[in-house]
Amino acid sequence: MSGTPREDKKTVTACVVVIGNEILSGRTKDANLPFLAERLNAVGVRLMEARVIPDVPQTIIDTVNEVRAKFDYVFTTGGIGPTHDDITSECVAAAFGLPLIRHPEAVRRLEARYPPGGLNEARLRMANTPEGATLIDNPVSAAPGFQIGNVFVMAGVPSIMQAMFEGVKHRLVGGLPMLSRAVTTDLPEGTMAKDLGAVQERWPEVEIGSYPYFRMGRPGTSIVLRATDRNRLAMATDEVKAMMVALGGQPVEADA
Repeated sequence: MSGTPREDKKTVTACVVVIGNEILSGRTKDANLPFLAERLNAVGVRLMEARVIPDVPQTIIDTVNEVRAKFDYVFTTGGIGPTHDDITSECVAAAFGLPLIRHPEAVRRLEARYPPGGLNEARLRMANTPEGATLIDNPVSAAPGFQIGNVFVMAGVPSIMQAMFEGVKHRLVGGLPMLSRAVTTDLPEGTMAKDLGAVQERWPEVEIGSYPYFRMGRPGTSIVLRATDRNRLAMATDEVKAMMVALGGQPVEADA
């Protein structure tokens, strides 16, 4: 695959599946989702859904099968380490109906990483992949991730996951990237609700989100507009600004 945007499909979709009991318990704070959302958008892939699931085999299998049929790309994070609860690789193999093998190239990379006698059976588990998988390089700690079909299986440790993604983003065939603009005002959200809904109806191809806030005890609202067409995004933004002025507000454009 190349990183060139697709001409026949404007919206290319993705789902992120975060795997790990430690995320659900709150002991570990996930930092991978915002990174992936930003990087995917930059290459024209729109993150449409994210799921956080436990280290339960059937849950992983069912989730992977559901989302790989629904989205163009799936990215899993977590569960590919050396311990007993790292079960993502075997579950992804089961989801695809493939045998789990010890990938020879993955073994070679691990052998090069550890000193003689350091590559024990637990660490060798990190070389297990579904048969036919393509490895994802890990320049941080050597143990690779892998791609099978449209599913990219990556580490949960943020520094490793980020390095893995940078190594595979050239494989993604994206559509048009989503552009964003934001306008804030001192008007309360409820004051603008009716008129903002009318703006959304006139610009159905532009996503318009309303986010209220309180600063120094005073209410205000940030309106975020997102679209793939720069000109339509600009025109919709100008209409939102005009609406704010008409309602007695002062629009201020900010970073989206």
